Amino acid sequence: MANEASLTAPDMTETQADDPHGGHDMEMPADDAAAMPAEPDAGHDMQSMEDMPAAPASGPPPEAFSGPAHVADALFGADEMTAAREQARAEMGGFTTHGFFADRLEAQIGDDPDAYLWDLNAWYGGDIDKLWIKNEGEGAFNGELEGIETQALWSHAIGPYFDIQSGVRYDIRPGSNRGHLVLGVQGLAPYFFELDAAAFLSDRGDITARIEAEYDQRITQRLILQPRAEISFAAQDIPEIGIGSGISSFEAGLRLRYEFVPEFAPYVGVEWQQRIGDTADFARAAGEDPGRVVLLTGVRLWF
Repeated sequence: MANEASLTAPDMTETQADDPHGGHDMEMPADDAAAMPAEPDAGHDMQSMEDMPAAPASGPPPEAFSGPAHVADALFGADEMTAAREQARAEMGGFTTHGFFADRLEAQIGDDPDAYLWDLNAWYGGDIDKLWIKNEGEGAFNGELEGIETQALWSHAIGPYFDIQSGVRYDIRPGSNRGHLVLGVQGLAPYFFELDAAAFLSDRGDITARIEAEYDQRITQRLILQPRAEISFAAQDIPEIGIGSGISSFEAGLRLRYEFVPEFAPYVGVEWQQRIGDTADFARAAGEDPGRVVLLTGVRLWF
């Protein structure tokens, strides 16, 4: 057993030699222990929640409402500041503006006849109410004018992005002029789709409707691709102008324009034009093709 103990017990002499603190008492001197700072909370009880001060009342104190509604009135006079505030209100949003847009001035090249088309918009008014004028027409280069449509509308904002529009429309067509009442909505839908939807009641009792949608996809800051679609409806057959009930026609196209400046942008494109249902039957009876694909070239202007 003595031999076994000699193998396992450490050599105290070697341990003390290796450890410079070996054999020394690690206990702190009494003078140093007295110099140590005491715990800040030592000997104190935690303050109870009931003793905590109450949270301050929310909102401004009553004295905040004892002065004038506008402090500047006390310095410059109420009458002078009232006039100044009205002027600022007018300059920041109460003014009237105007605009003119030629969205489409284009030639359509395809199966005979080649055609031309214009689509114009003008407006005058403020942020909430405007007078809006729309004019569009088309015809064949080697034939007569197919028709002109003019709308005069009161446009009233119903939100940040949409206006409701109502007014009158007058069509000039060979042998069949007619007037309409108009009710529609126009604006910017989510994802920046521009929408123009309207219903029309003619002076002969015919009800028609039309929805137009377009979207500007910027390829660069100047090069813009614009998908555009238009669909027309009718509640009844109108054979004198070649329109059948239901969905009467559909157009879908792409226009690629280059903005030399924002106010001037020539474009090229392609469009599919299709008359549907009874409208297509009226076209065939008149010797016309109910559907065609045309190449487009034109210019977009505004000022």
